[in-house]
Amino acid sequence: MLTKRENDILKLIVEQYIKLAKPVSSNLICKRLKCSSATVRSEMKALEEIGLLEKTHTSSGRVPSEKGYRYYVDNLMEIKKMKAEDMLKLQRIFKNQELVLSDCISKSLQLISDMTSYTTVILGSSSHDNLLKKIEVIPIDEANMTVIVVTDKGHVEHKTISLEDVSQKEIEKTVSLINNLIIGTPIDEVSTKLEFEVKPIIGKYVDQHEQIYNAFYHVFSDFTENNHVNVVGKNKFLELPEFADINKIKEIYNKLDDKETLRRITEKRATETDDGDDSSHNIEIYIGEENQIDDDVTIIKTTYKTKTDEGTIAIIGPKRMEYDRVVNMLEFIKENIEK
Repeated sequence: MLTKRENDILKLIVEQYIKLAKPVSSNLICKRLKCSSATVRSEMKALEEIGLLEKTHTSSGRVPSEKGYRYYVDNLMEIKKMKAEDMLKLQRIFKNQELVLSDCISKSLQLISDMTSYTTVILGSSSHDNLLKKIEVIPIDEANMTVIVVTDKGHVEHKTISLEDVSQKEIEKTVSLINNLIIGTPIDEVSTKLEFEVKPIIGKYVDQHEQIYNAFYHVFSDFTENNHVNVVGKNKFLELPEFADINKIKEIYNKLDDKETLRRITEKRATETDDGDDSSHNIEIYIGEENQIDDDVTIIKTTYKTKTDEGTIAIIGPKRMEYDRVVNMLEFIKENIEK
């Protein structure tokens, strides 16, 4: 166990480095904690010897090590209250009655990405676990209509499509054909079933079948894609000083583009490591080598579950991430999703 002064020094160094991205000098610590320079240098050396701090080659100051960040998260971090204006912006999204749940999640994570300059990831429940229950079409005007897709778990998605010079009767025939042939099919298999079971015969029943079929095929393709992994704010890494190396950025981008890699990361359970769990907040934190993206990256994630849906939301940023702020934001989003 560290002494109180060691804890105070480590906490100050972590939080200053998170804020400024510059090694923290002993002079700053002396001023903040009102300690003698000899005392501070001795304590910093002790923290370095046990692996919680590191000394850079370009400065006499210290930076947190990966072990230091982990100690800070597990023992020293105090959850930061969300700014009132940030909370109001997020609440406005969840109170918008015109948005379905998936839209609320997507827009709130986009907002958090903008607020923090970190990348956010949304992993919806597996579309293989959702079976098609029915589709419906609601006309908007002569050319536009909303297609509604409903799963057996009550998950609802909608998309507006445009069909020029197509009668409502032909659309109703298509809807009836799809409902008769592919009800009960896992969502991620619907596109395949449309291609091999509906497309070969739709011409027998629907005159303007090609345009209508293509529109419905794209609806289901988008639905499947939206229920997998969505990465928001990938370019935020370009704004961070520790990612100035173009080769490092390329490597990170490749992993963020690999949805299977992201799925493995976001599905990783905290129970796999004694260090990866902040169970008091139902938040899991993977620092540096604990994740599969990059040694200079941290992933903070949580899961959500409603009566009709479940999934994972995650924030990916540098190891010097504002842990206290991000944890609070994820808790807020999770709470509002589950309401």
